[in-house]
Amino acid sequence: MSIGMIGKKVGMTQIFNNEGLSIPVTVLQIGHCTVTQIIQKPETTHTKIQIGYEYVKPNKITKAERGHFKSKNLPCFKHLKEYKTNDKDNIHIGKNLNVGELKVGNYIKVSGNSIGKGFSGYQKRHHFSRGPMSHGSKNHRQPGSIGAGTTPGRVFPGKRMAGQMGNKRISIKNLEIIEINQDNNTLAVKGSVPGKSGNLIQIYKN
Repeated sequence: MSIGMIGKKVGMTQIFNNEGLSIPVTVLQIGHCTVTQIIQKPETTHTKIQIGYEYVKPNKITKAERGHFKSKNLPCFKHLKEYKTNDKDNIHIGKNLNVGELKVGNYIKVSGNSIGKGFSGYQKRHHFSRGPMSHGSKNHRQPGSIGAGTTPGRVFPGKRMAGQMGNKRISIKNLEIIEINQDNNTLAVKGSVPGKSGNLIQIYKN
């Protein structure tokens, strides 16, 4: 696997191809990302690459992080992410990674946090059917039975019930790159990407 990168989701729009068909795309702003650490263990065949994204003032991070960047003569970064790669020949500490590493037509995997929807009930969260809506019914949006009484005498873990909805780590594979703008360091991928505009996302080249 090649090195991944960090960026932010800009939003969604549409692009018209040569045949006049509308393609829904998500615009992502990727990098600049800087290689901050390279770890190669003799018992493994792959190399771990740590990259930093988004500059930050030194007083906004911990003392240990400041020492980590100072030892390598690098500026301070707000976000750090570690990737595995087999291509270690062209990598060195301090190298900048941007959309120039990608090409139109490549397929990437995008990971990010989905939009949080708060505490949600059974119908919204798990698409349960509702109860009767007739007069006298007291089971419109109630959960109903959640398990047997005597045996086993408890509720099994993982029972679908009301609770937190969204705000989970979601990965979407094989998103095709439709357009790349190196001036703004943005790219457009076909389809949707988890999260709302401004969310932090990670991409991996297939």
